[in-house]
Amino acid sequence: MRATGVGKPKTHRGARWLVIGAICGGLFSGAVNLLGLAAPLFMLEIYDRVIPSRSVPTLVALLVLVVGVYVFSAVLDIVRGRAMSRIAGLLDAEISSRVITAIAGASLRTRITGDVLRPAQEADQIRAFLAGPGPMALFDLPWMPVYLAICFFLHPMIGWLATVTMVFLMALTLAAELLGRRKAKSISDAHSTRNQLGEAAQRNAEAIAAMGLLPRVRERWAEAHERVVELQFGNSDVTGLFAGVSRGIRLTVQSASLALGAWIVLQGDMTGGAIVAASIIIARSLQPVEQVIANWRSMIAARDAWRRLQALFLAFPEDQDRTKLPSPVGSLLVEGLFAAPPGDRQRMTVQNVSFRVEAGMAIGIIGPSASGKSSLVRAITGVWPALKGRVCLDGASLEHWPPNERGRHIGYMPQSSDLFPDTIAQNIARLDRDVADDTIVAAARAAGVHDMIVSLPDGYETQVGDGGHNLSAGQRQRIALARALYGDPFLVVLDEPNANLDADGDRALAEAIFGIKARGGIAIIVAHRNSVLSLLDRLLVMEGGGAKAFGPRDEVLKSLQQQHLLRPRPGRVSPTPALAVINGEGGGTHEP
Repeated sequence: MRATGVGKPKTHRGARWLVIGAICGGLFSGAVNLLGLAAPLFMLEIYDRVIPSRSVPTLVALLVLVVGVYVFSAVLDIVRGRAMSRIAGLLDAEISSRVITAIAGASLRTRITGDVLRPAQEADQIRAFLAGPGPMALFDLPWMPVYLAICFFLHPMIGWLATVTMVFLMALTLAAELLGRRKAKSISDAHSTRNQLGEAAQRNAEAIAAMGLLPRVRERWAEAHERVVELQFGNSDVTGLFAGVSRGIRLTVQSASLALGAWIVLQGDMTGGAIVAASIIIARSLQPVEQVIANWRSMIAARDAWRRLQALFLAFPEDQDRTKLPSPVGSLLVEGLFAAPPGDRQRMTVQNVSFRVEAGMAIGIIGPSASGKSSLVRAITGVWPALKGRVCLDGASLEHWPPNERGRHIGYMPQSSDLFPDTIAQNIARLDRDVADDTIVAAARAAGVHDMIVSLPDGYETQVGDGGHNLSAGQRQRIALARALYGDPFLVVLDEPNANLDADGDRALAEAIFGIKARGGIAIIVAHRNSVLSLLDRLLVMEGGGAKAFGPRDEVLKSLQQQHLLRPRPGRVSPTPALAVINGEGGGTHEP
């Protein structure tokens, strides 16, 4: 059996659809442009053959022929547009999974400074461009030399007129590129800044309402929005200027070609039909440049979006096949572990931590605020990559496990018990639609939350609002606990699991930890309350990012007491040692 895992970076995924799109678009555009010669040839025949011969049958035959060509060309044009639209959709589907991977994991790999949904917006931008008229103009550009050669064939002066005009329009295109490149980036950054402010306003809705911050938020939003509008207006003005100039030049040159053709006819060097044919060919040869200029803004935006996505995807390599490892059943080993927050690798929050835990044991992690407790469990679960050292399940490093496969053996409950906007059942089932109902109920019972769920009007089908805001903090935490216990994972890591629990919740948590130990799993609990102290087999004391002490619970507590790290609070009688340590007596307050 082979499992899917993370391999080396591959930036070409999705590019194959761009290649296929270029081939299809090029073939269809070639046919459409060849058929485009029908119009000048028709006018040439009308003026040089039909009118002098006064032949009605010839006129009818030519008309029927050219109408058939126009119909066939229109069909090809429609097929070309639909083909590019479908290819754009296939490309979007190809990169969509990588986009959500980047959105979901960006905060774990780098420091977020902009709009978190920007990758999705950039993918939409690429799809919209590929499905629009922009690519058609690019595919028509290579046919400009063909039309130019025909112009020279009709007469050298007609050819030079078309050549000079093409060079001038290409210079306009280059100017549009130089001016549009910086503006496109500025607009994208301004959009991200405004959207980030909007998301912050939504998250802080209660604070805004309670403290009367809405006028100031409106002021900040107006400034950010005004910046976006200002940049868009400036970009539109530049694009409109170049589009208007190019259109005016094309119309002027088209009329000038008629005048030049008439003069050449008067000199006896060209026929009357060639005048009209030359005018049509020049207009057709200049049309792609005009279309490119008109769509230049979307082209630049799509190109920059593609480059940013490819750069982002480098941090999220594609999956590769790995040998499937057996389910862990024996031990957890943390050896010489170093870890740091995303985007700040110089600030080590976990330094040289080592310990080993056997199956059927529960370990408690305690220590003062900012001692590295949450950072440690993030590294143990693979949320943060280890900068040095390793974390092993039954001797196999986490990197040897494909992420999806490894996730089945790890249950994690972070401090923020955020839920997905779906049913309670789907949140417990980790969004797995193909799962038996009894497995979901078993996880809920293990977390002691089944009775609470069935008491809700819709039970397990209760829709959870965005982030679980229609549930209390304690309810969200207990559902998150059930999600961590779903599937009986070997390693269950709970970061302050009883922060919002009442007495019933504390009892349910204690029973859950007992159940993990009873079935041969390993439980790691970051805690600041003593309700689970009796269930812990080992204690790890963190201080300054390092392991201050590790060993059997009672021995560690006794050692801490002997070192005078635990001092009873005034007015309290015999506080439990663990509670004193977790509350930070003698070392600060507990970690939030």
